[in-house]
Amino acid sequence: MYRRKRHRRTYRKNTRRTLRKTNTLLREILLFLQSLLRQPFVKTVLLIFVILTILLVPVPWLITKITPSADPGHFGKSSQTAPFALAEIPKKVTVWRTASHKTETVDFEDYVKGVVSSEMPSSFPLEALKAQSVAARTYSLGKIQKSQTGGNPKSHPKAPVCDSTHCQVYQNPSDLKSIKGTSWMEGKDGWKKICKAADATRGQLLYYQGELVQQALFHSSSGGKTENCQDVFAASVPYLVSVDSPYEDEATHQNEQHTFTVENFAKKIRAYCPKIAFGDIKSSNIKIISRSTGGHVEKMQIGNGLIEGRTVREALELPSTNFTIKISAGKITFTSSGSGHGVGMSQYGASGMAKKGYDYKDILAHYYQGTEVW
Repeated sequence: MYRRKRHRRTYRKNTRRTLRKTNTLLREILLFLQSLLRQPFVKTVLLIFVILTILLVPVPWLITKITPSADPGHFGKSSQTAPFALAEIPKKVTVWRTASHKTETVDFEDYVKGVVSSEMPSSFPLEALKAQSVAARTYSLGKIQKSQTGGNPKSHPKAPVCDSTHCQVYQNPSDLKSIKGTSWMEGKDGWKKICKAADATRGQLLYYQGELVQQALFHSSSGGKTENCQDVFAASVPYLVSVDSPYEDEATHQNEQHTFTVENFAKKIRAYCPKIAFGDIKSSNIKIISRSTGGHVEKMQIGNGLIEGRTVREALELPSTNFTIKISAGKITFTSSGSGHGVGMSQYGASGMAKKGYDYKDILAHYYQGTEVW
């Protein structure tokens, strides 16, 4: 007991001695700092230090908080720098108007809006409309570039692009108002929605390996899988390859049936292909020979002739080459799914992807394999 008490007294005495020494040391440090601060140059150095600290830390942080982040879509280019030279976009474009047989010169971005309005329903999701805007802009610029080196197309020699399906369907605001009405032009889900999509992607284009995509093709719906370019247009294009298009549930032209008598079918085929010697066309010599990677009809035997599925589609005015045939009782029935040539972006597929949460760059990267948006 005695030893414990003695130990506690010694501990308290040592603690008080340590505190006295610490207080003495702190007083000496404070006195030194006071004497140091009386020196003029020290005040200047401290002032500079404080100013630099404020400039380098709090001010930049505040700027990031009060300044809205830049949306790349509004400026037409990503905030990143492209690793290659970007294509120059003209301010104006001359369009051949097929109805009036005259040219019309319009702002290039207004032309894009007129194409998107004519090629895709405004009821589609905004991201799908953005994808269509980039595709339409890219396709148009490809046409313009081609005309600069090889001249305008023979079908419209006075302009690089026309307003029909030969290029892209285009209608100006006056046309659209007369066709769709004032409510569509003034409502938020009509012209304004188209403008929002085009403006959000202003100036953005598709590139493949540093070069502008020249064939940003698109179609209404594929029936579930798009086509390789070479299976439809002979030429192979690396970014136009067959891909699944699984979100076309809301597409029109699904399982449509078109029935002809064998006699009427033969008449239409002969008229469309007058140079082919078909011989006697009858039920027993009409058959599908091969299909493409995308599942569309590639070749058909008709009588003694062998013709492409695309030719059959055009001769019979079918919506797609994605068809089956059934022959019975002197009649031939074509059951088709999809609409258009099936190459490139499926518009209904793009709409379905947008509804699943994909953005326009995801959509474009899927349908134009290996491409990027700048």
